[in-house]
Amino acid sequence: MKTNEGVSRRRFVGGMAAIIGSLGLQPGRTLAGEGPVTAPSADYETLVKLCYNENSYGPPKSVLDAMTGALKYANRYGAPDGGITSAIASLHGVSADHIVLGAGSSEILDIVGTTFLAGGKKVVGVEPTFSAVYEHATGLNADAIRLPLRADFRQDIPAIIKAVKDNHPNVGFVYLCNPNNPTGMIVTKDEVRQLLDGLPAGVPVLIDEAYHHFVENPDYATSIPHVLVDRPVIVARTFSKIAALAGMRLGYAVAPPSLIRRMAPYVDSMNVNVLAKWGGAAMLADTTALATTKANIVETRKKTTAALTAMGYAVIPSEANFFMVNLRRDVRPVIQSFRREGILVGRPFPPMNEHLRVSVGTPAEMDRFMAAFQKIMQS
Repeated sequence: MKTNEGVSRRRFVGGMAAIIGSLGLQPGRTLAGEGPVTAPSADYETLVKLCYNENSYGPPKSVLDAMTGALKYANRYGAPDGGITSAIASLHGVSADHIVLGAGSSEILDIVGTTFLAGGKKVVGVEPTFSAVYEHATGLNADAIRLPLRADFRQDIPAIIKAVKDNHPNVGFVYLCNPNNPTGMIVTKDEVRQLLDGLPAGVPVLIDEAYHHFVENPDYATSIPHVLVDRPVIVARTFSKIAALAGMRLGYAVAPPSLIRRMAPYVDSMNVNVLAKWGGAAMLADTTALATTKANIVETRKKTTAALTAMGYAVIPSEANFFMVNLRRDVRPVIQSFRREGILVGRPFPPMNEHLRVSVGTPAEMDRFMAAFQKIMQS
């Protein structure tokens, strides 16, 4: 995918750094569930960024053109939304009253937490996973029941069902990241149905499908069909991964209107900026770019993990745009060693302290990763 040559990424990053400085924001901010975010620095452009499961290819020209065209509305609160809501509704076969937009799917997770954890309710899920939901629960003086992964690193559906039943009616909702972050492993469509059928009636299930687009396993399916038959399911999606709009902050939820109405009081009607809306709508329309990105990332993931396996390192089977490799040693010093090689990799994910999470970049970036990996692991 080619990017718009009329847009300078370096100038854009520099301009945003100036804006951040003028607002008084300091380095060391936190990306929910992921650890510290380093502000742009002198070597930002040269770093290989394999740490946040971003799309290294960047937005296609169609999306950059759409966002550039939307700049003329930057002075308006009620600017046209570029058709983003209708595009999402058409994609999933729902009406607009099934949809909530968010500044990234992280905001969607926060909205769900605020809505359903009132009064000290509990969220039930596994660990490790994308822990922003649990962090938000703590901020609400609510509680999280965090269950361990199975020995094969998969999510334990019977254990989740039992934990909900044991704590009902004090459970606000269940959280399921599918595919799971950081393992990249799926919950099968049969397991999702097992979960929904096994829970007490009315318990909402938040299913985070941030990495849905990368899955090839036929045992997996999106959970949108459960919404269509009015089951208490909230599906969260993001434009931060395959759509390459992580910095623009755009996500959404699809849920039955009854749940959307409960969430509505906690939604800021101006939470998503006009550029993100127009860019997101253009991305959904550019199905060729989406398919090309998926093919490139999946092919590179398979090539890289096969090379690691051939070297004798076990890799957890991933259906996402990242993977975890067992280093057979503590990942923390290894993470620092990669940083000295100009490569940013994922943070530790206790208790999987010997597994390193690596986002899949371009072939050139993964070649640099593999060269550094061999150097570091042989030292």
